[in-house]
Amino acid sequence: MSDNQRDRIGTDTVRIVTADGRVVRRATLAGAIGSFVEWYDYGIYGLLTTFLAVNFMNGVSATDLILTNVGFLVSFVARPFGSVVCGFLGDRLGRRNLLAILLLLISGSTTAVGLIPSASVIGVAAPILLFSLRVLQGFSAGGEVAGAASFVGEYAPDSRRNFLMSFIPVGSYVALMVGSALSASLIAIAGEEAMTAWVWRIPFLAAAPLGYIGFYIRRKMEETPYFEALRERNAVERNPLVAAFTSARHLKAIAITIFLPALNGPGYYLLFIYMPTYLKTSLGEERNFSSLQALWVTAISLVAISIAIPFAARLSDRFGRKVLLAFSSVAMAIVAFPMFLLITSGEFALACIGTIVLAIAFAGHTGVVHTVLTEMFPTTVRYSAYSIGYSISTIIFGGSAPLVMTALIQATGSSLIPAFAAVISAVISLVTLLFVKETKGQPLKSV
Repeated sequence: MSDNQRDRIGTDTVRIVTADGRVVRRATLAGAIGSFVEWYDYGIYGLLTTFLAVNFMNGVSATDLILTNVGFLVSFVARPFGSVVCGFLGDRLGRRNLLAILLLLISGSTTAVGLIPSASVIGVAAPILLFSLRVLQGFSAGGEVAGAASFVGEYAPDSRRNFLMSFIPVGSYVALMVGSALSASLIAIAGEEAMTAWVWRIPFLAAAPLGYIGFYIRRKMEETPYFEALRERNAVERNPLVAAFTSARHLKAIAITIFLPALNGPGYYLLFIYMPTYLKTSLGEERNFSSLQALWVTAISLVAISIAIPFAARLSDRFGRKVLLAFSSVAMAIVAFPMFLLITSGEFALACIGTIVLAIAFAGHTGVVHTVLTEMFPTTVRYSAYSIGYSISTIIFGGSAPLVMTALIQATGSSLIPAFAAVISAVISLVTLLFVKETKGQPLKSV
């Protein structure tokens, strides 16, 4: 970054005065494609849970589904370990190279899932291999979210930071959309029997070329201007983990990072990843959807949220982060029960309306929250502190969601359990927002 591109403000911030628009767009693409690859993995695992249960647990009973969802959860348990290691390396050595390597780990482990023989061939080794690869995926993902957000945020101009960063969550929803469309197309073409036998492997194997493309794009980028500024000033933190956990300011921000994204649990993991399984297994025998119908309901809602997120981000850049986050939390709490009543009706059109309304209500949260978390931390500890706080949040509110929902629906017999989860988590996010300072239009902190 040249001298005429940087304007120092005080001792703790750096502002980008002018920036090459082409470089900013490439940085945005590099962040978005990493998000796409990461959540393509999580998405297809959730979308194809019933097929995985048959192949790795030898059935689709409630117990088999719960065991398969344990595989979803273990990746989230591994995320804090990845966040500690990757956060330390990212704040100590830089963002670019680490993010490129993480893409290879995520896509490689996803591809390997598609190569595991079924339990009928290798017995208990099949679920063990599945869970082991999920641990590797979780470790890699633990460093991806905060890394990608930091990478794009440290390139983006102050006035458009949320809009440019919004393409990271858009990448995740487009990944789910592609996974849904691909899975639905394969079921339609090959049929349920072939899908169960071997066709389910194709979406996992498709991660290999996607990962290579993302790796190539990230390797072509330069280090972020904010991190380069730290290097030039010899201000890179020697031990960012110690710095993060010995500062009251950083500890408060980490606590906010744990609870502010609470709405992501029912918003993201239930509404989009768990939804196909929910529609196929949790509405009652007469109202359950077919695999194809469930995937199309999910795909339609994914289109809605992918369109809504950039609009929400633009509003955030204009009116403030807190306004959009508060509106989204209140909206989710209000519409959760009526929309889930539509979803549980068993009617395809009504289910689509229900999920679309929920998706639009959730867009204000998912499109803004990562920008807020990025802006709370200084460059010296941004990767570490953000990664650790968000990884803990995903364990509490996200990774356990499919497993907990399956168990609670089985125990209570109520298909409206996800609506209760939406209301409770919306309240948690709204209360946490009271402790957040507005950061719209402000330069990122450096130290």
